[in-house]
This record gives sequence, C-alpha cells and structure tokens, in this order.
Amino acid sequence: MKRILSFLTLMGSSATLICCVLPALFVFLGFGATFASLMGAVPQLTWFSEHKSVVFGGAAGLLLLAGYVQWRNRTQSCPIDPKLAEACRNTRGFTSWLFLLSLCLYIVGAFFAFLAPRF
Repeated sequence: MKRILSFLTLMGSSATLICCVLPALFVFLGFGATFASLMGAVPQLTWFSEHKSVVFGGAAGLLLLAGYVQWRNRTQSCPIDPKLAEACRNTRGFTSWLFLLSLCLYIVGAFFAFLAPRF
C-alpha cells in the first residue's frame, strides 16, 4: 500500500511539472519553439495547464495522504525473519526517499505555477 501510494504521489507531483515547470524551462533554455511544437503534437498536455488548480489540489491530497502513512508507519516494527526484515527496511527507505522527491517536485511546480508569474 505504501509503495503504491508513493508512486501515485510521485505521478501527481510530476503532473505539476508538465503544466508549469517544463514550459518555463524550455523558454529559459531557448527552446520555446520546441515546446510549442510539442504542445501542437500532443494537445492533451494543455489540459494540465488549463486545470492547474485541480492538478495541484489532487497532488496535494496525495502528498498529505502519503505523508500521513509515512508518519504513522515510521515506528512500525519489521518482521523477525531476516529476509523479510531486510525487505521491510529497504521498502521503508525507498518510500521515504520517493516521498521527499515527490514533495520537492511539488514545491518546484507550485513555485512556477503560482509564484513565478507574479514576478
């Protein structure tokens, strides 16, 4: 469950990058025409930009849920069997790393979506 939730959180926060960070990055690097061609070739990507409040709201909900699960399971004991205990520790470390990566991606996306346009 934790691993699935972590992947969903990563996908949700990655969607925030599509709507807001990638356009700014392409323009900053001088590839604005390339990004315009990409949007012309895959017009479904504009949905993310048009509905960024829904995308960010959904990603925030997933992040909150994943953070709660991470917090609740932080002191949960691992099984006694050595192989299962190792798998438990590896999974706990992996999901924590994945959660932090998702949170960083969300923050970067939120900056470019809501704060950067004001400057």
